[in-house]
Amino acid sequence: MPEIRVKIASPVGLHARPASLFVKAAAKHPGLVSIGRPGTEPVDARSMLSVLSLAIGHGEEVILRTDGEGADSALSELSTLLASDPEA
Repeated sequence: MPEIRVKIASPVGLHARPASLFVKAAAKHPGLVSIGRPGTEPVDARSMLSVLSLAIGHGEEVILRTDGEGADSALSELSTLLASDPEA
């Protein structure tokens, strides 16, 4: 299962609109996609409630994992989304 560490660029963290954009993008991929803090159990990245429950703030590092068909391209796309400010 490929994974990457990403720092959250959004000034509000992974909350509300940035989380919604991320969850929608994750839902487009056919394989498994998970997100979590280093050292904690990851959650399903396609679940808005699960992602919001992490309460990830600006500048925090997360581990993004993907599996299944298109895992590498999904990892690239989603990590780019998290590492950029969607409001900019």
